[in-house]
Formats: sequence, C-alpha cells, structure tokens
Amino acid sequence: MTASVPRQGTSPEEPEQPAEDRRHRIRRRALTLAIIVLLIGVPAGYLVISANQSRDSGKDKEEKYSATGLTAHWPSRLQQRLYDVPIPPYSKHLAYYETNNWRTSRLYVQFYTSNEGLERFLDEIGTSTAALKKGEMAVHARDRRIVGWDFSGPGPWYGLVNKQKSPAPTHDIVVNRSNPDHPMVYVVSRTVP
Repeated sequence: MTASVPRQGTSPEEPEQPAEDRRHRIRRRALTLAIIVLLIGVPAGYLVISANQSRDSGKDKEEKYSATGLTAHWPSRLQQRLYDVPIPPYSKHLAYYETNNWRTSRLYVQFYTSNEGLERFLDEIGTSTAALKKGEMAVHARDRRIVGWDFSGPGPWYGLVNKQKSPAPTHDIVVNRSNPDHPMVYVVSRTVP
C-alpha cells in the first residue's frame, strides 16, 4: 500500500507565474552556455598554453645541454660565479663549454681582451700577470681536444695553473700574446662537487 501525498494547491496570495516565452528561454540558455564556457573553456585554454610553453622551454634547455664544443656566447653569471671566471667587460670572441660528471665539473672559456682586462681577470681570481710563464701550456691535451683548442699558432704563449684550496676551483690558463695589446685568453676551470 502506497500512501499518496496530496498536491498542494496554489496560494491565492501568490500570483501565477506566466509561462516562459521563447525569447526568455533562448536568453537563459545562452547565458547558461556562456557560464559553462567561462568555467570550463578558459581554464582548459590556459592549461593548453601553459603546456606548450613548458614543452618549448624543455626544448631550449635540451639544445643548450646537448651542445658539444664551444658555444659562442657569454656563460651565465651563475656559471661565472661557480667556476670563478670573472670575464672582463668589453671582451670579444667569447665562447664557453661546460662539462659535468660525478667527479669533476669543468668550464672552458676563451675570450679576447685588453692588457688591462687580462690584469683585472687574473687579479680577481687571485693571481697576476707576473705568474704567467712563457711557453707553459697549462691546459692539458685532453682538455684541448674536448673543445678543439690548438696552441700551435704564432705566439708567444704564456700559461699558469692557479691552484686554490677546495672547494674553490683550479684554473688552467693559457694566454696568446701574438697581439701584444689584446691577448687571447683560454681558461679551464675545474671544480670538484
């Protein structure tokens, strides 16, 4: 047995609602559709744009870190700070390459500078031009092969090894003074993580 609930009649005090006409129904449905699009479509569009930007960023990083050999550009400020390679302002023909493994990290840098720039660079890493020794090839053959440096051209060539107490990096430096006013500097900065 099912008991039926009596229907409540309309109150004589409430006026009857007129039936919704076609224009109002279309307007209500359009407003509902617009709200749905705003609540779902905008966040979905944002997610698509964000995903594309993230993927593009990964491709840029992949290109940077898959490079082999010298890259004609300034190393980042962070790299310069970590490897203690303060490149003098107004240096030219600048290129760098970084290698990392679980034992040693290296930053290879070359730049063309002035005599004042060379003195400033050596002073900032804790040495001087007086420490440069004529004919010394401080950069090892293995390191030269990695970046393709050839020190057989006209010189004179000078070099030094700037050993520092760990964790500070060690610098192997070779300077080509074939142009007496603008030396070409080759640096390998090694650090042990």
